[in-house]
Amino acid sequence: MRNAAKDAEVWRLIRSVLLEGAPVVIDGVGAFWLNTEDEVEFQPEPALRVFIAYASEDEMPAARLYAALKRHGFAPWRDKEQLLPGQNWPRAIERAIGLSDFFIACVSKNSIVKRGYFRSELRYAIDLARRVPVDEVFVIPAKLDKCRMPAVIGDETQYVDLFSDWERGIAKLIRAMRREAHRRQQRLELAG
Repeated sequence: MRNAAKDAEVWRLIRSVLLEGAPVVIDGVGAFWLNTEDEVEFQPEPALRVFIAYASEDEMPAARLYAALKRHGFAPWRDKEQLLPGQNWPRAIERAIGLSDFFIACVSKNSIVKRGYFRSELRYAIDLARRVPVDEVFVIPAKLDKCRMPAVIGDETQYVDLFSDWERGIAKLIRAMRREAHRRQQRLELAG
């Protein structure tokens, strides 16, 4: 009986956090959150892996995005967080993109005019996206400011706006990734 009382107390705590709008992430177990119908959903570990591509001038919003995804139970990948001293970073980045469930391209006035690594990461991710089923979401453009969307992604892919309402944009982004992960899981179950 004592364990039942502890279980009930743990559930009450989880439920109160969920009702406040925050997910509950338990390391080694998974993440709980309320969906749009106020039903509790659970994503078991491993968490969905999300690569964050950004121009170096956009370090602050990329770090904020990284923190938001981590708080919501995702496993975000960002160069400043994951690369180790002495590591071959071009290979590590390509490997991380290839292992990711999603690739978020942080598009801004900085990234669209700049040559460099953001562009090569984006091209690599687009190439990988061409190898997945047509209706599967992999590359997700996220606008960090009022800029034009590059044709290479804007012509075919819907973006999320993070600059006008950060919290609303993050919620849309998370909802889209969770929905896509659920669709992928359903496809696997039907195929298996």
